[in-house]
Amino acid sequence: MLYISGIHALNLTCSLETCGDWHQSGICWDRLNLYDSDKSIFGEYGIEKDKYIPFLNETYNVANHIRALLDLLEQGHFTVAGGMRDDFICNDKYNEEIFYKVLLLKNKSHWEKVDAFMKKEYKSDWLDFKKRTGI
Repeated sequence: MLYISGIHALNLTCSLETCGDWHQSGICWDRLNLYDSDKSIFGEYGIEKDKYIPFLNETYNVANHIRALLDLLEQGHFTVAGGMRDDFICNDKYNEEIFYKVLLLKNKSHWEKVDAFMKKEYKSDWLDFKKRTGI
């Protein structure tokens, strides 16, 4: 399934209780890259279907804020995902869900960078989760 993700999805509202981004007018909507869920370890998790996008005057499938950030981590775009916890998610109730999804990246070649990113963003919460799950 094709869908909008990354920084574009972070600048759209989603069904989660997350804050996302607020730079909508600064995003270049005419250079939209669509992602393919069939090529992601996350499959169709977190993709909201047929959302109307006012900047495009069309409907698209769109990653929710968690999925958009997971996609950025999967691709190694850590700079763009920076502020994940405090600037984009803004709600610790999703931590466990996020942590378990991030673990799906454990066998990727850039896992050490993902782990370092999560440690920076989530600090002791990430470390405690890793300890509890034996990672």
